[in-house]
Amino acid sequence: MNDKRYSWILYTIVAVIIATIAIQVYWNYKNYQTNKQQLINDVQISLDKAVDDYYAALAERTTVGVFLEGDEQKNAFDDNSKLSKILKNIDETDNEFVNLDSIDTQSIEGITIVRGFKADSMEKRHDETKNPVSIDEFKSKIDSIKNVNQDLNFKNVEFLTSKVMISITNDTLDLKAVDSLVAQELERKNIAVDFYLDYKNPEHSIEHSIENGSMPELNPNHESNDYLQTDTKSTFLPEGTFLTILFTNTTKAILNRILGGILISTLLVLAVISCLFYLLKIIKHQKQLAEVKNDLISNITHEFKTPIATIGVALESMSNFNAIEDKEKTKKYLSMSTNQLKKLNLMVEKLLETATLDSDNLELNKEPVDIVKLLNSIVNRFKIQFAEKEFKINFKTESLLVNVDTFHFENALNNIIDNAVKYGGPIILIDLVTKKDNVGILISDNGRSLTKANKDRIFEKFYRVPKGNTHDVKGFGIGLYYTKTIIDKHNGSIQLELSNTATTFKIILPNGQ
Repeated sequence: MNDKRYSWILYTIVAVIIATIAIQVYWNYKNYQTNKQQLINDVQISLDKAVDDYYAALAERTTVGVFLEGDEQKNAFDDNSKLSKILKNIDETDNEFVNLDSIDTQSIEGITIVRGFKADSMEKRHDETKNPVSIDEFKSKIDSIKNVNQDLNFKNVEFLTSKVMISITNDTLDLKAVDSLVAQELERKNIAVDFYLDYKNPEHSIEHSIENGSMPELNPNHESNDYLQTDTKSTFLPEGTFLTILFTNTTKAILNRILGGILISTLLVLAVISCLFYLLKIIKHQKQLAEVKNDLISNITHEFKTPIATIGVALESMSNFNAIEDKEKTKKYLSMSTNQLKKLNLMVEKLLETATLDSDNLELNKEPVDIVKLLNSIVNRFKIQFAEKEFKINFKTESLLVNVDTFHFENALNNIIDNAVKYGGPIILIDLVTKKDNVGILISDNGRSLTKANKDRIFEKFYRVPKGNTHDVKGFGIGLYYTKTIIDKHNGSIQLELSNTATTFKIILPNGQ
């Protein structure tokens, strides 16, 4: 995959992520606006119900309707009539009836007393069929009738006494009572807002207000983004009056309503972003594998080409220059060819060995091995082969047994030291640290060929530190991958530590495994 195509994929993924986030933000914004309007409607409904309940309770205290039946209609207004006795027991205080509950209406035959809106309904039904008269007109007619003829039969005026309505006019709105009812309604609906009630009656120049909770500074014209407002639509509110509720803390209340939607939206966005980044990671990994593959093919071509060419030259020399008759030359060419064939065979074995590591079929034959003796043996071989390098050993113990697979573990250590010899500085330090539950092997060199950019990939299969097309250091980039795999299979760990003065490979093995 070329860089241009990879860049286009990256731009597409970024565009999809931005579009997804934008769509979810817009959806949540619209959801917020919808729930904001729903909150206003809910608060208005609560206000309407509070006003209705207030006037219903007020009607219970200010309106009484009396139904007269049978003979009670004839003598309704006599001083000793049952109706007169009932009316005498009604005490009017503070524009409201009191002692109504003390009247035993159940034991009075021919009279039915209703209160509140039931009495109002009775009056409305009567007014639809009869021409109503005021209380003063009613009393005047009764007095005139009595003065004209004391013996007049009241049968002619029965329709006047079949229903008696007694109502106290009380247009004052008790905001404290309404405030309490509104608070109860909002609590019942689980709406947590602070509110402010503003009541206006232009006809009587009345304006009252009451605050419930903590409200911001109010604008006289009720124009502010700090709070919302709505007016009651209750039909019981006197005509020409206005009752407005202003409420704040709306953002918190709305967010509580849409919290589930926000969480689901957030999870979906995170899921989409995670999938896209995972896809990008896979694409990047495939790009790296393609680069590693090309680098591997180039390295294999170079590594295999040299011994093949050498063997070809040796055979050609033996054939064309009659080297067979010269035993010394024949021996030299055969030895050269044998060495190159061994080299080819070793490289093939390494490739096959790497393929084996990728499967789960690799079994380790662990046995107690003296790590001190093993390290000394490996170091001695490198001292002979690389006399120009200085090896320093720092072992604080003469013997240390650890359960490892001798063959694979020795190869793993050999790869690390070989890596230090090839890439590191002239001084190589090997240290052994023993603890109660683990053993640490530190292999350091004073070279600085590795960087932090290489640190994270140094143990990847086929990875080699980029050096362009130069081949001053041989290999396929599988040594450290092999080493890490073997250490992991021993339940250990390997880390690369970089500093300004040294490059250190740190191996930790469980003690007693």
